[in-house]
Amino acid sequence: MKNDQAGLYIHIPFCLSKCGYCSFYSISSVHLIPEFIKAVAGEMAFYKNTFHAFDTIYLGGGTPSLLSVQQIDDILKAVNNNFNIEQHSEITIEVNPGDVSLEYLQQLRKLGINRLNIGIQSFDDPVLKFLGRRHTSKEAVFAFDAARKAGFDNIGIDLIYGLSGQDIDVWKQTLKETLSFFPEHLSCYQLSLDEKTPLYKQYKKEGLKLTVENEALDFFMTTSQILTDAGYIHYEVSNFARTDSLKSRHNMKYWRHTPYLGLGPAAHSFLDCKRWWNKAAVKPYLKDISEGKKPVEKSEQLSTKQLALEALFLGMRTKDGINFELYKKRYGSDLLADKRPIIDELIKNNLIELKNDSLCPTLAGMAVADSLALI
Repeated sequence: MKNDQAGLYIHIPFCLSKCGYCSFYSISSVHLIPEFIKAVAGEMAFYKNTFHAFDTIYLGGGTPSLLSVQQIDDILKAVNNNFNIEQHSEITIEVNPGDVSLEYLQQLRKLGINRLNIGIQSFDDPVLKFLGRRHTSKEAVFAFDAARKAGFDNIGIDLIYGLSGQDIDVWKQTLKETLSFFPEHLSCYQLSLDEKTPLYKQYKKEGLKLTVENEALDFFMTTSQILTDAGYIHYEVSNFARTDSLKSRHNMKYWRHTPYLGLGPAAHSFLDCKRWWNKAAVKPYLKDISEGKKPVEKSEQLSTKQLALEALFLGMRTKDGINFELYKKRYGSDLLADKRPIIDELIKNNLIELKNDSLCPTLAGMAVADSLALI
């Protein structure tokens, strides 16, 4: 898989404030940003000849939109100096609605960034406040409109559902408002809480409850129906695109075991059956690079059996499912022959279907995708 076009992820580990539900690594010491920019360019040099070529670049976080246009330009110049970047690459940046101006977005577009992911989460101000977001619904609307005016024609919106006591009619209204903007891509995540997050502690302290199984299923099915009725493709458990060409090319690499390189603190990488991840702390990350060392925390060599199990887990989360021929070629297992009785049972229960030489989850199967991997 070394010659596959890989994905490049750059983790920008800075936030002005931490959202209550977020478990991704970030810090609020923004004075370290200039040093980080130099360090991440230094980290690139370690991998200059490791990957053949990249056709997606994704700046995530954290809050990448805290960086100035010049700082983002410095990162992208370092990327082009160190790696072979394909001509028609997908280049995505995550932005917080509270950070962006029309001029800022216009400048990002001039840098060659061709895809925006806007972390809106909700158009309801009380919900935004509950989640600990810095922006308002008014700022969310402004950010999307400004992105269109800046020339972005590939915009994704992130939304969260399943808050304690959330009425499904309020969620339907959020989807209706979102559809009025006609975004190219939508990610709709059910709220889940890591024990270390502030919102988890608040839920525990106040006796709040996450959605139970039947409620979660209702939210999931309603979301899928509304968005597919509006013409979107439900191509992964949480992801919807207006057309096949507007699916997140970068994220699809994770679901397909395509090589990817992660730069920055806590970032993960995968190549040739090996996965490794960086230290989840900015200062040790900076120190390692200043000493000429890769800031890697740990690595693991995955066996064919482990990769095959992962492929099942990831494939059952996607509409395309698992292609039998490709699965056999990669992992040496004839899935249909080896698992026929359980596959027949799952087909009978309308959780999976055989389609175009592939094993694909139905919508009901997607709703319990993690369980399907146990086949």
